[in-house]
Amino acid sequence: MNSQDISEVVITPGRQGDAKGDARAREARRGLLAYFAILLPLSVVLQGLAIMTGQFMTFVLMLMLVPAFASIIVRLVQHEGFSDVSFRIGGRGTWWAMLIGWLGPIGVGLVAYGVAWLTGLATFAPSTSTGGDDRIAAFALTLLSAVTFGTITTLIFSAGEEIGWRGYMLTRLIDGRIPYPILASGLIWGLWHTPLILAGQYAAGANPLLSVPIFLVSIASAGFLFAWARLATGSIWPAVVMHAAWNATIQGAFDRSTTGENALLWTGESGILVAATLLVLAVVSTRVRYTMLRAVPPRQEPAFAEPDTSSKAA
Repeated sequence: MNSQDISEVVITPGRQGDAKGDARAREARRGLLAYFAILLPLSVVLQGLAIMTGQFMTFVLMLMLVPAFASIIVRLVQHEGFSDVSFRIGGRGTWWAMLIGWLGPIGVGLVAYGVAWLTGLATFAPSTSTGGDDRIAAFALTLLSAVTFGTITTLIFSAGEEIGWRGYMLTRLIDGRIPYPILASGLIWGLWHTPLILAGQYAAGANPLLSVPIFLVSIASAGFLFAWARLATGSIWPAVVMHAAWNATIQGAFDRSTTGENALLWTGESGILVAATLLVLAVVSTRVRYTMLRAVPPRQEPAFAEPDTSSKAA
């Protein structure tokens, strides 16, 4: 890849005082302001309706599409185009990232929930209605269904979030020279969920006020993994698959197979063990050096470029 090609796909916010970099930073910040101006009021309305009407699933599924909707409107109004979302698959690196994103939640679940089950902090209680009395077999069937059918059915709503979060907001945070952009993106993503947690509607334990900070650790840590999936490949699809697989696997299999008086303190998205596991993975991800790509490189090049220090933007 020559230098001209790199300038087209690699995220290069530029140094202070660089005219091209300064112009890109200003444009990125304008885009972010417009994005949040659309995202926030729509989110408030839909979250309020979910809380007040009790029709949680209906309005939350609509809510998951809001980040994509906001980003599309901004792109159209500001003539930013859609190439950097990026919808291309790319080479083997993208497929490997999708595979990691698809199966990774199983590993997180086995570690976090496994510790809770083995130590008695939570109870392993999968439904045996279809698997006889064998709890292991019943859990295996639940997990298999979640990883396959569950992931597929949640893809469109996960794409609704990722097209906005990682397909738009993250790259603008980097281009706009926002300090610690990956961490900032994860915290924004987490704070977006907090009204539902405080209302006891989503990922909330016995004490929602305690659930919020634990959830923020979990989601901000997961944000590093989602950012790697998006930026290292230049494609939005690994992040979409990771998001869909996470929701289907953790919520659809591990949460449904876990009970106990204090289970939600230790497991679930606002559980201490899940937060700790994701935090470790986030730290590991910051030690992986990769070129941050706005879009998939030209077809003759591998999806994973030669490593540099670009990931330090996190």
